[in-house]
Amino acid sequence: MKRSIRCLALAALVCSACHGPLTGQYRYTPDDYGGVSGSSEAEQTALVRLTPEALHLHHSALLIDGHNDLPDLIRRKGSFEAFDIAQTQPDGHTDLERLRRGGVGAQFWSAYVPTSTIEEGGGARFALEQIDLIHRMVQRYAYAMEMAYTADDVVRIRRNGKIASLIGVEGGHAIEDSLGTVRMFHRLGVRYITLTHSKSHGWADSCDGEPRHDGLSPFGEEVIREMNHVGILADISHVSHETMRDVLRVSRAPVIASHSNAYAVAPHPRNVPDDVLGHIADNGGVVMVVFYSGFVDPEAARKSGAYWETVGKLRDKFDDKEEARKAVRDYMRQHPLPRGTVKTLVDHIDHIVRVAGIDHVGIGSDFDGCSKLPVQLEDVSGYPFITQELLNRGYGEADIRKILGENVLRALRRAEDVARGLGSNARP
Repeated sequence: MKRSIRCLALAALVCSACHGPLTGQYRYTPDDYGGVSGSSEAEQTALVRLTPEALHLHHSALLIDGHNDLPDLIRRKGSFEAFDIAQTQPDGHTDLERLRRGGVGAQFWSAYVPTSTIEEGGGARFALEQIDLIHRMVQRYAYAMEMAYTADDVVRIRRNGKIASLIGVEGGHAIEDSLGTVRMFHRLGVRYITLTHSKSHGWADSCDGEPRHDGLSPFGEEVIREMNHVGILADISHVSHETMRDVLRVSRAPVIASHSNAYAVAPHPRNVPDDVLGHIADNGGVVMVVFYSGFVDPEAARKSGAYWETVGKLRDKFDDKEEARKAVRDYMRQHPLPRGTVKTLVDHIDHIVRVAGIDHVGIGSDFDGCSKLPVQLEDVSGYPFITQELLNRGYGEADIRKILGENVLRALRRAEDVARGLGSNARP
């Protein structure tokens, strides 16, 4: 069955120009979304059972995922040949077959820039190399993907049966304090910048470590205004709560959190507090729920600070990197954090809807950028389980379509409108 589905998928991809959109053409059944390995008895009882109705709705909707770290994984593997997503890749979360089974219509691919470049320099070059890798990846798999630069591009590309591919730069330190770099990133296809990663830098505070500015510096406010001017969304995932508030105060365009959850459900600094959710509603922005268990499961969120502090100490304890990796693996195996389930993730969607409204929540998995995932969301084929659980909780079809992608599409389109109103050349 799996072999025949794969052959059908690849044939449809190659012939999409003849047969029109892939959306709705796949005849998947619940049996195509197999069992769950390695889950506890409690997790097994929490499984979501797929129905044909949910699959039909899911594959007819526009699913936009806000954050996938596949490009960094390919970089670390060394080449497209070493990690060819046209083949099944059990060591990763993402390949073409599973993207299609998951119904992904558009993907923001992350151009991740390590925080080591804050001190060492070279952040802009690293970002450029990652942006180049994304363009080359889309070109290599052109039968399945196409670069998107506007909201209209996303709709057109998906209608033609391909995955609309957008770029988000992860780490504002990548601009190296240059507004010119912001403008050039836009010309290269970047449509959001995550303002920090796991460390504060010269103009914005991260949620990790000591704050330097109590939010944004004055130059950081200039960066937000320039992003508005060219049509790049400001992404408040990874930033401190004070930075979130500053960004929402300054930005005239919608603000997104490309991969964050609700702090009230899982109290981790990476998640968004209720007062910020209210400001996001006023701003027209979107919080795109992340799948990493440490930000999903409430117990995992409470334990994660001490957990990762111990992991850091273990890494520092050994001079030999392999010994350090073994010590970390042993510790993680002996002290597993709870994974959570699809239902736990949808608890975050429920909360964001209650506080911010149905128009301000989306999906931002962080696949291939995180180490532990909820049950039934182990890879990019698992998105239909979210649709099923939303149906189970009484969400209507129109609202589910908003959550899966229409909300972030609206935010992207509004950012384009703001840029035009400010006099920007909005297309590269």
